[in-house]
Amino acid sequence: MQHFLQFKDLDRSTLEYLFSRSRIIKERFKRYERYMPLQDRTLVMIFEKQSTRTRLSFEAGMHQLGGAAIYLNTRDTQLGRGEPVEDAAQVISRMCDLVMIRTYEQEIIKRFAAHSRVPVINGLTNEYHPCQILADIFTLIEHRGSIEGKTVAWIGDSNNVCNTWLQAAEILNFQVRVSTPPGYEVEPERAGLHSTGHFEAFGDPLEAVRGADLVTTDVWTSMGFEAENEARKRAFEHWSVDAEMMAAAGPQAMFMHCLPAHRGEEVSAEVIDGPQSVVWDEAENRLHAQKALMEFLLLGRVQE
Repeated sequence: MQHFLQFKDLDRSTLEYLFSRSRIIKERFKRYERYMPLQDRTLVMIFEKQSTRTRLSFEAGMHQLGGAAIYLNTRDTQLGRGEPVEDAAQVISRMCDLVMIRTYEQEIIKRFAAHSRVPVINGLTNEYHPCQILADIFTLIEHRGSIEGKTVAWIGDSNNVCNTWLQAAEILNFQVRVSTPPGYEVEPERAGLHSTGHFEAFGDPLEAVRGADLVTTDVWTSMGFEAENEARKRAFEHWSVDAEMMAAAGPQAMFMHCLPAHRGEEVSAEVIDGPQSVVWDEAENRLHAQKALMEFLLLGRVQE
């Protein structure tokens, strides 16, 4: 049984298979072609953190594949009253085929997976956001071909999305340049890095983006860190992706943001709504990449 708790849970061969399947599944979706290999399968979605794209993409995706999706919020279940994660995992996994969890600490999802009888997917934790990077890399492949050898510039907070880009770079052989304000640097152990051979830190964000194939960022204050919001606004003032930064990257550079975005903070409206932005393709591709992931976790590699 295969779980997807962080990006490095899957090897290069499997990831390349998923990108290929994402393309096939997306093409079928665009042709309005029925494809329901997961009939009579059930996905349980457990949310401790709020969500728009994660819930919609998983719920719609499971329905489109012929299965059913059940939404559980920890506030409305016994988990919210202190039921042990291990007990919940044993019960929930006996009543469904697949579980997706969006929670705070990675340790919670690890404990759940250790006691689950079905595959578990990380829909986001404080440490990692593997489904987002699966979709982001698929989006880059759609627009620019293989990611191998390319350069991704991450500007802003070294958060869960940044950590996952760093893991992906080690597996798929590309470079990630990270520029953060002092005090918000990458923590290699927290990111789960084996080495720093595919990662370089920059104090100056303009230097980090120079010549990059992709410039990407996220909100300055992730969920769970709201108490730091004002301090982060001051610290990140010069780490906003604007027209000057994209000009330094060059006309070939694409811009991504996992959303929701705060125009005028981590990105200017001119950039996110401009011609180099692929954020709407990126958001849609959560649907297609996760359909490929769910198909793989339940059926293995499909031969067509």
